[in-house]
Amino acid sequence: MTITAPTADARALGLAHYAARGVLERVLARHGTTFQQQIALRAAVTADAPQTPDDLVTQVRGSLKADPADIRATVDELLAKQLLVADGPHLRPTDAGRELIAAIGAETAPVTARIWGGIPAEDLAAAGRVLALVAERANAELAAPAA
Repeated sequence: MTITAPTADARALGLAHYAARGVLERVLARHGTTFQQQIALRAAVTADAPQTPDDLVTQVRGSLKADPADIRATVDELLAKQLLVADGPHLRPTDAGRELIAAIGAETAPVTARIWGGIPAEDLAAAGRVLALVAERANAELAAPAA
């Protein structure tokens, strides 16, 4: 009996995204961190140079397509938790912020390995190409004036 692989579509993409995000959210909850907080903090930790609050909001918005006011509230939460600190006009991750991102990464690494392990490299490459094209097209739709 031959099993036909499902065709990739928006539903399949959404189901995979929410399943993977659910796994991550379980880890984040153990650390008292939200998904958006983790995205913003990771952006600050991995930035090549210190960012202003506006820089960080722009970067997170580019990733999550979230409301800038919600992202600013998230940045304020990270400052209140002392995971970020204001240094003049810039934000810098604190040692606690860096440690949190490292802990989340360490905790998710074995789960990520189980989820992605065994998928042939050529399948991952094909999926990567398709997902990049879908993101490019969706971003173009978001940039176009609303119809």
